[in-house]
Order: sequence, then structure tokens, then C-alpha cells
Amino acid sequence: MNKPYWYRIAYVAVAAIVILTGILVSNAYYLQLLTFIGINTLLALGLNMLMGYAGQISLGHAAFYGIGAYTTAILTVHYAISPWLALPAAILIAMAIAYIVGVPTLKLSGYYLGMGTLGFGMIIHILFREWSSITGGASGFIGIPPLEFGPVSFASGRNYFYLVWGFVLLSLIICRRIIDSRVGRGLRSIHDGEKTARAVGVDTSQLKLQVFVLSAAFSALAGFLYAHLVYFISPGTFDFITSIRIVTMVVIGGMASIWGALLGASLLTLLPEWLHSFSEFEMVVYGLILMSVMIFLPQGLTRGLMDIYERSKKSQNR
Repeated sequence: MNKPYWYRIAYVAVAAIVILTGILVSNAYYLQLLTFIGINTLLALGLNMLMGYAGQISLGHAAFYGIGAYTTAILTVHYAISPWLALPAAILIAMAIAYIVGVPTLKLSGYYLGMGTLGFGMIIHILFREWSSITGGASGFIGIPPLEFGPVSFASGRNYFYLVWGFVLLSLIICRRIIDSRVGRGLRSIHDGEKTARAVGVDTSQLKLQVFVLSAAFSALAGFLYAHLVYFISPGTFDFITSIRIVTMVVIGGMASIWGALLGASLLTLLPEWLHSFSEFEMVVYGLILMSVMIFLPQGLTRGLMDIYERSKKSQNR
């Protein structure tokens, strides 16, 4: 059975699970938690396209997350623009900034690229905090309106859950189409060896810039959805720690795997909830779990679990 067939089954399965979850789960807290998993999946998915497939590290992706959130907040509150018009504006602004930043930054590689993106993220975070007349400063931005579409309100947990996961499913399909295209093969060639890719005619500079802009678009979409979910945003949500958390989602879930982004986002969103019972030892246990995954499953959970399954299958056939 060919891969596209299995991919279609996977998408249908995810859609069915989302629909059933929305029907069966009535607790508002659990629905919101599942909605946050969807938002984090968008963040991890965009960064995974950049890191996992193109091999380009970014330590400042929370900046694009914040740009998406603050753009829709400013447009909807200060200028009374419809959130649905603010959505494309937020994505386009993030993409434009990513293009401007990416042209010089992506000429760097390795640790230098990481430091370059880290510096960009810190600048944007300072801008959110200090430009108080526009962003609300350290006190945060309040009054963000709920999403509505005609008579349908997305203020309720179930409707917003379906909206976010609808975007997630669409994003998964888009990423899979890109990965299976010529562009995807070019990205993987850059990951395997940029000099070799250039030698065989791959325009590495252009591809790296394109995937950087694409990953910024996913982050801006996540920021838009986050802002209209909580109705309040502050600079602390989009700091360096958030960027590291997104990187961790990608690495733990498994790089170069769109399902790894989903798995990593789910684990890193749910893990703090599970660790509340450890009280003051929460961060210690959190670190131990992440360290254990990196030691015993260095390729991430997705690849690691697949390897375990393949080994068990081989041992049964002996």
C-alpha cells in the first residue's frame, strides 16, 4: 500500500478523533487544554519544517508567535478591524518580517544562526515590553474580542476547539504536500549537506528563506489563535523560554516528522499538568523526563517508537 494512501487514512483518523473528542469532552478546562495542544502543534509544525527538514536552527521563533498575537490585538482593539481581516494581516506581517530578517541571518549557519535568531527574538520581546503606548507594555494587552462568524460564536470551548484543530489539520496537509514535492526534496538535501545540495543545482539560499517565511506564518497563525482564545496577551508569553519550549517540542517529538510535531506539542503541553502533584520538585521531574527521552530516544519519540516497533516485529518473525 503506497504512502499517500496511508497519509489519507491518517488525516481521516485525526479528523475523526477531533470530532469525537469535541462531542465526548464537555469539561471546559479539558477542552481548553486540548485547544492549547493544537496551538502548540502549529508552532512545532512550523519550526519542524525549518529545523527538521531544512536543518536550520531558530532560537527566536516566539517572536513570530508574538507578532501574530500583537498584530491582531492592535488591529482589532485600536482600529476596530474585524479579526478575520486581522488574520491575513498578522500572517503577512510576520512573513514580511521573516523575509527581511531571513535574508541576512540565513547566510549564517550552526551556532551563529542560532545566536542570530536569538538576538532577533530578544529585540522583538523588548519591543513588546517597551512600546507601551501600542502594546500595553509589561502590563499586557487587554480587551481582545472573541471570534465570531455570523451567528456562530467561537467564545465557547467546543467551537474554538474545532476551529483550532481545523487549522491544525489543514496545516498538516499543507506540510505533507510540501514535503512530498520537489521543494521538500530540496529541503532534505540541504539538511543532509548544503554544499552537496548546491553542487547538484539546488538553490539553497532561496529554499532556506522560503521555509523560514513559511515557519513564521505558522507561528503567526498560532499567535492569532492564542490571542483570541485568552483575550489577553503580555510580553512574557513570547520570551526566550517560549522559543526554547518550541524547539524542545520539535526535538522530543522527532525532527523531520510532522506527526512528531503533534506528539511533541501534546507531551510538552500535558507534562506540566501531570507534574503538579510533585509540587516544588516539578521542574526537577520535568527535566529528568526530558533528559531520559533524549538519552534513550535521541531521534525523538516518533522515530524511537517506530524503531522499537520494528525491532519487536523482527524478533517475532525469527
